[in-house]
Amino acid sequence: MAIAIKWQQGTASEVLRLALAYLFALPVGWYREKEAHGIGVRTFPLVSMASCGYLLLVVNGSADQSRVIQGLVAGIGFIGGGAILKAEGNVHGTATAASIWNTGVVGAAVAQERYWLAGTLACLNLVALRVLLPLKQRLDARARERRRDEDL
Repeated sequence: MAIAIKWQQGTASEVLRLALAYLFALPVGWYREKEAHGIGVRTFPLVSMASCGYLLLVVNGSADQSRVIQGLVAGIGFIGGGAILKAEGNVHGTATAASIWNTGVVGAAVAQERYWLAGTLACLNLVALRVLLPLKQRLDARARERRRDEDL
């Protein structure tokens, strides 16, 4: 049984956009994986690519596009919520959850051919995770010291 694939006008462009959405999110996922987080090199690019794919399915500017975006926001929020853990009064995973949400927007931006927006979001996400990490670690250490001093 042969399956006929009907290539439509714009198919190559859509495949390219899916690949770009995947590639824009890959460095963020790689960094999370490198830092030994459970969600990383597979999840982030897949969220971005899937977001792009969903938007490619609807006609640009249609009312359906708004509903698809609303569904993406809710669905990606659900995935991100699963990354947040609370243990011993500490909350972990919020940066991962926010990054997952951001990579969804990266994919949606690629679907709409807004490559500068996608690239900027991906770069700023990586900056927030990598460059701001030492600042967060110092602030967390100070907060732990204050709590320890208050307990004494």
